[in-house]
Amino acid sequence: MNQQLNKVQLTDMKVIEPKIRGFLCTTAHPLGCKAHVEAQINQVKSEHSVKQASKPPKRVLIIGGSAGYGLSSRIVCAAGYGASTVSVSMEKAPTQRKTATAGWYNNHYLDQWISEQGGASYSISGDAFSAEIKQQAIDTIKSKLGQVDLVVYSLAAPRRIKQEDQSTKTYQSVIKPIGQPFEGRTIDTASGKMSSLYLEPASSQEIEDTVTVMGGEDWFDWMVALNEANLLSDQIQTVAFSYLGGELTKAIYGAATLGAAKGDVERHCQKINDMLEATGQELPAKVAVLKAIVTQSSAAIPSLPLYISVLYQVMKTQGNHEGCLDQIIRLFDQVLYPSDAQQEKDCEQDKSYRYRLDDRELTDSVQQAVTELWQKVDQVNLNDLTDFSGYQSDFLKLFGFDWPGIDYQKPVPLEP
Repeated sequence: MNQQLNKVQLTDMKVIEPKIRGFLCTTAHPLGCKAHVEAQINQVKSEHSVKQASKPPKRVLIIGGSAGYGLSSRIVCAAGYGASTVSVSMEKAPTQRKTATAGWYNNHYLDQWISEQGGASYSISGDAFSAEIKQQAIDTIKSKLGQVDLVVYSLAAPRRIKQEDQSTKTYQSVIKPIGQPFEGRTIDTASGKMSSLYLEPASSQEIEDTVTVMGGEDWFDWMVALNEANLLSDQIQTVAFSYLGGELTKAIYGAATLGAAKGDVERHCQKINDMLEATGQELPAKVAVLKAIVTQSSAAIPSLPLYISVLYQVMKTQGNHEGCLDQIIRLFDQVLYPSDAQQEKDCEQDKSYRYRLDDRELTDSVQQAVTELWQKVDQVNLNDLTDFSGYQSDFLKLFGFDWPGIDYQKPVPLEP
C-alpha cells in the first residue's frame, strides 16, 4: 500500500525551478536533463569519427559517468562506438518532495535511449570508493560484458570513506593554497555578485587528506580489482582526467591542494602501467589534461567561475572554444582510438602518458587576453568583459534548466 501511495505522489505534476545555493543547484529538471543527454548524443553522431577508429572499444566501465566529462565519455562510447557501458556514480532518485539529482536523470534517459537502440547499459548507484560497489561492478561486468576494453576514471568527490584494518575512516578534501594564503576574487553563480576571497594555506594533514580523496589511489585500486578478476581485455586502456591550468589559476589549483592530488593521479598512472606491462599494451594507462569548463565540480572551486567566464569570452571571440563534449570527442579521436598514427600526433604530449587537451586554453594569445581582461574586470563591466551569462547558462543546463524549447512554467512529474 505504501509503495503504491509513493508512486502516485511521485507522478504528481510540479513546476520545477532552479534553486541555487552558492555553487550548488539543489533541483533538477527531468525534461531538461533529457535535452542535455539528447544534445550530446546528436553531436556525437554528427561529429565523432567512429568509422575511422582503429579497434574501437565495445565494453566500457566509466567510474563517475553521470555528469561532466564522465557522462560525455559514456555517450561517446555508446552513441559513437555502440559500446556496452557500465557506469558507477552516486545519485539520488526522486522523492515525494524532491527532484532526483541531475545525474540520476542523465543516467535514466541515457539508459533509456541505449535500450531503444538495442544496446546494453548498466547504471550502478553508490559509493565508488567502497569495496561493495567495486564488487557490484565486477559482478555486472562478469555476467553482462565478460571483460572491458576501456576504463574511464572521472570521479570527483568531496570525501572518501576508507576501510583501514578493522575500522573505517572518513577523509575530507579541501580546496586551499599550499605554503601561503590565497587572495583573489570570486563570483556568485546565481547573482553574479563579485567578492573578495581570502584562504589560509592548507595544513600538511589537509593536503594529505585531499590527496587521499582526489588522488590516484582509488583509480589504482579499481584497476587492481578488475585485473585480479580477469576482467581486462587484451586491448585494455584506461584514462583519468586532470586539470593543471595556467598562472592565473596556479595558486588555487595547480600549486594548491588540488594540484597535489593531480600529481598523485600521475604517480598512480605509472603504477597502473607497471602492473599492466605484461598485457603487451604500450602505456595502457593515460592522463588526459583537459581545459577549464563549467561543471558541477569546477563551480565549487573558488575564483574558477570568474576565470572560466573570462576564458569563455576570449576563446569564443578567438574561435577556439571547446565545451565538455568537444574535449572528449577530441580525446577519443586523437588519443584513445585514432584512425591512424598521425591523428595521435595532433594531440600534444609533454610526458609519455600525459596528453594536453588544454593546449588551446594555454596558448600565449589566449592567456595574454585572459590576463588583460582579468586585470580590468569589475562588477560594473562584468557582462561586457566576460561571458558570465554563458557561464550561468551552461551551469543551469547541467541541471536541466535554460534549455530552449522547454516550458519551465509547465508542471512535470518528478519521476519520468
